[in-house]
Amino acid sequence: MTDKAQIRAEAARLMAFFEAKGATAVEADILQPAGTLLDLYGEDIRGRAFVTHDPIRGESMLRPDFTVPVVQMHMSDGAEPARYTYMGEVFRAQEEAAHRASENFQVGYEVFDRDAPIEADAEVFALIQDALSPLSLRAATGDMGLLLAAVRGLKTTDRRKAALLRHIWRPRRFRALLDRFAGRAPVPEGREALLAKEDPMQDAGPQIGLRSAAEIADRIAALREDAAAAPISTQEVELLDDLLALRETTVNVLEHLRDIAVDMPAIADAVDRLEARAEALAKRGVDVTKLDFEGSYGRTSMEYYDGFVFGFYAETRPDLAPVATGGRYDALTRVLGRAKGHEIPAVGGVIRPEIVLELTAGGAK
Repeated sequence: MTDKAQIRAEAARLMAFFEAKGATAVEADILQPAGTLLDLYGEDIRGRAFVTHDPIRGESMLRPDFTVPVVQMHMSDGAEPARYTYMGEVFRAQEEAAHRASENFQVGYEVFDRDAPIEADAEVFALIQDALSPLSLRAATGDMGLLLAAVRGLKTTDRRKAALLRHIWRPRRFRALLDRFAGRAPVPEGREALLAKEDPMQDAGPQIGLRSAAEIADRIAALREDAAAAPISTQEVELLDDLLALRETTVNVLEHLRDIAVDMPAIADAVDRLEARAEALAKRGVDVTKLDFEGSYGRTSMEYYDGFVFGFYAETRPDLAPVATGGRYDALTRVLGRAKGHEIPAVGGVIRPEIVLELTAGGAK
């Protein structure tokens, strides 16, 4: 195991690299207010974070990532455009089978640029690739914007689309919902009998729990609306499956995406952005003829990514976490900037210096 002094020194070296490229060094508190994260992700975040309670500050979390506090800082008083770099620990609860530490060091680079978001995507990716070039890593990319656009364009009810969008980062739950909405899976046990009753609440007994009678009635009305809705067509499901299964080089995948867009025009703008990004990456020296693109990439990351996503991996060390990951998170700035009525396109990424050191010292063996 690499000691913390070595990790910190490597992190400082990487941070200096980003500073030399024009980034401003910033810091974020280790203890973050839980309310903001709960508002963003709901109660699910509790399973991925370390939560504590302070009698004055209230409920807090050990910093699960840097992006949220950096966005908050920028939305408070940042200039535009802006570039930031930072380093420090993040804390995330791990499943027993993950075999990964709950405390990890990260070095990050974030770009807030309203006028040139495509170029910013290419800048962040190319700089991180440059910083990691001695390690000969495999880069993987994706685009959450394609899948989000495809779901929004489905010919189904707004409620169904909202449910699919809410669970797009949970592949199993997303698939279960899609199969049910397409008529491929039965409705949950007991729901059909419940909805068959003229008044499902008539024999329900005393009211227990936090939901009011009005909220329960609204939920029943929503379930009835869903039961009456036509299934999502087989063609649309097959197109979604095709999109999710894509795994090709960036250059080759564009032709396939153009074919899909003929029958799914909702993704056309996202395909245009992907093509423009490929051109911007090529201008920065990235060989897009060898750059992998995966239709499902990014679906198990933090839920704020809504566009370009990427990661760098040591192919011969599948036991290691990604050496670096990142992506675009425009929607996050929209949510966190709501109080001031503004937003700004943003993209960033993080490098894990401990893994860099392990690969540098031992080789990608």
